[in-house]
Amino acid sequence: MKPFLILQLRPETEASDDEFQAILQKSGLASDDVVRIRLDHQDLPEDFDLQSYSGVIVGGGPGCVSDPLDKKTPVEKKIEDAILGLMPQITEQDFPFLGCCYGIGILGHHLGRVVSKENYSEDVSAADCSLTDAGRADPVLSGLPDRFEAFVGHKEAVQRLPDGCIHLVSSPTCPFQMIRYGQNVYATQFHPEADSDGFEVRIGIYKHRGYFRPEDAQSLIEMCQAADVHAPERILRNFVTHYASRS
Repeated sequence: MKPFLILQLRPETEASDDEFQAILQKSGLASDDVVRIRLDHQDLPEDFDLQSYSGVIVGGGPGCVSDPLDKKTPVEKKIEDAILGLMPQITEQDFPFLGCCYGIGILGHHLGRVVSKENYSEDVSAADCSLTDAGRADPVLSGLPDRFEAFVGHKEAVQRLPDGCIHLVSSPTCPFQMIRYGQNVYATQFHPEADSDGFEVRIGIYKHRGYFRPEDAQSLIEMCQAADVHAPERILRNFVTHYASRS
């Protein structure tokens, strides 16, 4: 099996490491099965070739692709330029890709600049997600129930379905929770890798980043610990199983 490429966008080491371990655990991958690149301080290799990998998994991050350039830090610009620079290859080759949270922003921005803070932001919560008819038929969503909860927390969102995309998962608070471009390029607004413990870590790290009032952190942690969020992790395992068998 060719390795999976895991691209991470979080500049906070604790959050990045916790996310990386969650992706490995929920996908069934071992550390020897992946190449990990933290785009906040690493570059893609000069001889980078997508075909050397089984697929690409992109984690979340605190940046917003819809923010004006003068509102972004140099690190946020570096991360965004790197991942946006890869998207033409991903979409032109219809290469196996799973973008989580920030990943749907990157895909939506690349395909038609349809991401903004106008509507559909979600506070830190467990969203009530539902499969569409296309979602029920999609192999990466095989085995998921028609309705499931998934952890969310984001300021921007896809405002309309980009051209060439299929709508796979919706929720009352944010219609485009998961989409697919072509046959192999997937993105979720929710976090398929996140469980209660992982979201508790992020609440502690990002409590002063405008996602919620800092004084609400403890009540949000209690909400996460009480939530029964397990179904979304199947998406990671399905993605890896489906594309490892093709590499």
